[in-house]
Amino acid sequence: MIIPSKILHYYSRSDYPFSNLCDLEPDALASVLDMLNRRKVEQPGFKRVFGSAYMEFRRRTEAKMRKLFVQRGGKPERMSPHYFILGDCPWFAGLYPDTATIELDWQSLPREVVSFTYPDSFIAMRFVPDYGLPEEPLQPYHDKVFLTDEIEDVVAIYGLPDGGAGEAYEGYQTRKFEKYIEAQIWSDTPVAAYL
Repeated sequence: MIIPSKILHYYSRSDYPFSNLCDLEPDALASVLDMLNRRKVEQPGFKRVFGSAYMEFRRRTEAKMRKLFVQRGGKPERMSPHYFILGDCPWFAGLYPDTATIELDWQSLPREVVSFTYPDSFIAMRFVPDYGLPEEPLQPYHDKVFLTDEIEDVVAIYGLPDGGAGEAYEGYQTRKFEKYIEAQIWSDTPVAAYL
C-alpha cells in the first residue's frame, strides 16, 4: 500500500491555523468555546462538536499521548501538539463550510517531534467511555503512539482508514470513528511560517 507523503492541517478560513484550545488561558478559552458553540448553532456548515467535557477530554488525551511519545524517545517542545491528518480526508474537510489546509511532507520532519495515532487520538487513547461515548473494540494500534519510521509498517498491516465524505455529520461523535490517521507535531518550528 502506498502511504501518503503529506500530512494536512485542516482548519476554517474563519479562524487561524494551529489555534489549539489548550494554549488558551481560562478566560479566553471560555469565550472561544462559547463562540464555537454559538457558531455551530447559527451556521450549520460548522459541524465540529465542542461539548461541556471537551477540554477535559482533550487535556487527558494530550497528556497521555505526550507521555507515551516521551517513553518512545520523542522530545516534545510543546505541551499540546499541532494536529494533522495523514493524507487527504474528505470527511474532515467537510467539518467546515470554508475549509483550508496546510500541507507538510512528514518524512522531512524531525523524528523527535512527530508522532502518529491510529486513528484519531481521542479514539486511540481510549478515554471515550469516561465521557459517555461508545468505546470501540480494543485494537492493537490503540493506546499507542507511532514514530515516523514506523508509520509505513502500521499502514502496511492495518491499511488506511476510509475518510470518505459519504457519512452524515450529525452525531458523528457517537459512532464508529476510524476515519484517518492523526499526526501530531510537538514543536512550533515546522509550522512557524503559519503562526
